[in-house]
Amino acid sequence: MNTLSDRLNRLSPSATLAMSQKSSELKAQGIDIINMSVGEPDFNTPDHIKAAAIKAVEENWSRYSPVPGYPELKNAIVAKLKNENGLDYKPSQILCSNGAKQSVCNTIMAIINAGDEVIIPAPYWVSYPQMVLLAEGTPVFIDAPIEQDFKITPEQLEAAITPKTRALILCSPSNPTGSVYSKAELEALKNVLLRHERVIVIADEIYEHINYVGAHASMASFDDIKERVVVINGVSKAYAMTGWRIGFIAAPEWVVKGCNKLQGQYTSGPCSVSQKAAEAAFAGEQQCVEDMRQAFERRKNLIVRLAKEIPGLEVNNPQGAFYLFPKCSSFFGKSAEGRTINNSTDLAMYLLEVGHVATVGGDAFGSPECFRMSYATSDENIVEAMKRIKEALGKLK
Repeated sequence: MNTLSDRLNRLSPSATLAMSQKSSELKAQGIDIINMSVGEPDFNTPDHIKAAAIKAVEENWSRYSPVPGYPELKNAIVAKLKNENGLDYKPSQILCSNGAKQSVCNTIMAIINAGDEVIIPAPYWVSYPQMVLLAEGTPVFIDAPIEQDFKITPEQLEAAITPKTRALILCSPSNPTGSVYSKAELEALKNVLLRHERVIVIADEIYEHINYVGAHASMASFDDIKERVVVINGVSKAYAMTGWRIGFIAAPEWVVKGCNKLQGQYTSGPCSVSQKAAEAAFAGEQQCVEDMRQAFERRKNLIVRLAKEIPGLEVNNPQGAFYLFPKCSSFFGKSAEGRTINNSTDLAMYLLEVGHVATVGGDAFGSPECFRMSYATSDENIVEAMKRIKEALGKLK
């Protein structure tokens, strides 16, 4: 029998990767598609980081690496956390993985038992609930609509916690919304969590440096809950290193030991050359990070202005990351060119096939009234994409 495991059948395919694939197929047919579906910086990896990788190849850094990462990389991460975030960690509290995505999944697999509940604010990154299901846990969603700037309140968090709650996943700056929790907002959530000692916070901070409101705030900065916080970060977004696949956790040693045990059995340590490149990223000059951040902020201001000019879209002003997540439910039930828009997935497919712009429906992110656009692309592409979207949406009656 060609039967896949029940474990796999519980999972859904990645909607973002599926839309990117559909976009690529249309491009292969010669159709000019502007791809705003994938969360990936369009910049090249900075030269000094590439040089460190070339040097690593020439110096034969080509053997298996230690499962948790090279000591030099872990030391560079410890220094980064101290210098940039004011957080004190030891190298034994750091574990490097094949991207922040594996770091999140490692953590969930290491701490979640069958039946444990994991609170996930919605909108959420598409993979969070799937990872919880893989671990046989139960995702519990808290709806944070655009009227709340896509952020949960302490009251909502308190109401969602039960004796089965084991973890809260908090992504700030957020994918897919770009919302950023301030230190005061995190403290209010922290005060709720202090009353529930069993709950671990998985703090996904991969977009830390793509931030338009100044200093990044981390849940781990509060001493009274730090021992229950797992910080997830990496090099993909800040340093335009998505393909290098280096992420890390900074966490209590018992979590790191568990993730190390798990990772040792199914991937071992991450790529040796990528680790040397990541070490150079964390330890080297940081102007490249600021230059890219400024470019993303300029693009954000551009896409927000253009989106607000489109009748029927409701738009907030993201404070970080490189996504816009407009509310589009006013178009549901409308039709054009023989198509009726019933939900945001229909809308995303309509924009792809009629407007030739690839976006992702909000259904996959737990917010079916919205859709996601990545503005990690050129100003020219943003202007043309928004022109196409405005024209396509204008046809819906």
